[in-house]
Amino acid sequence: MSTVILDLPLIEWIGYGASTVVLISLSLSSIVKLRVFNLIGSALFSFYGFYIDALPVGIMNLLICFFNIYYLRALLFKKEMFDGIWMTAKEEFVSLFLRRHAKDIQRFFPAFREEAIEGCNILMALRDMNVAGVFISTPPQNGVSEVLLDYVTPPYRDYKTGKFLLEKYHEALIDKGIKQLVSNTKNSDHQNYLQNMGFQAAANEHTYVLNLV
Repeated sequence: MSTVILDLPLIEWIGYGASTVVLISLSLSSIVKLRVFNLIGSALFSFYGFYIDALPVGIMNLLICFFNIYYLRALLFKKEMFDGIWMTAKEEFVSLFLRRHAKDIQRFFPAFREEAIEGCNILMALRDMNVAGVFISTPPQNGVSEVLLDYVTPPYRDYKTGKFLLEKYHEALIDKGIKQLVSNTKNSDHQNYLQNMGFQAAANEHTYVLNLV
């Protein structure tokens, strides 16, 4: 590669790029995203190593590519067991869960306060018997229920948990008198999440609604 960019050969930029992608992968909380970025970084490093005749670098990173592909396949195609448990604000586990994840919850729901959940609908989500998240909505008024919290822990932040809750408990929410769910957020990541869940943007740019009936 004879191309020179900013006084550096292109192959060196590829090496720097590979290092950057691997570094980014280590900062990701989602296991799937971590594996994807690490796969891209190791593939670039493998190419870089073989190109400069550094066989240990090329071979090692090629093996890392295969490991990433193997685990990505397992993560994306394994059969997971989902379940949900209705709980109340008075149960100690709910309080422990909210306090354990308080900092992360505040990133997406800065207005959320634990004392506001009294009398709310609380649904804990389980994946392979691990607690994956919690869904909390207010008692409906004229069929409208506000989502106070729809939080998924970082390892399970891949939309599967949210989709499971909305699909399996769709009728149960209706039976509780809920015809429409409303969520208010200014966080762009959460807005993308809501749209992936089927919520539609309302007239208020920070409000998203999902009609259940």
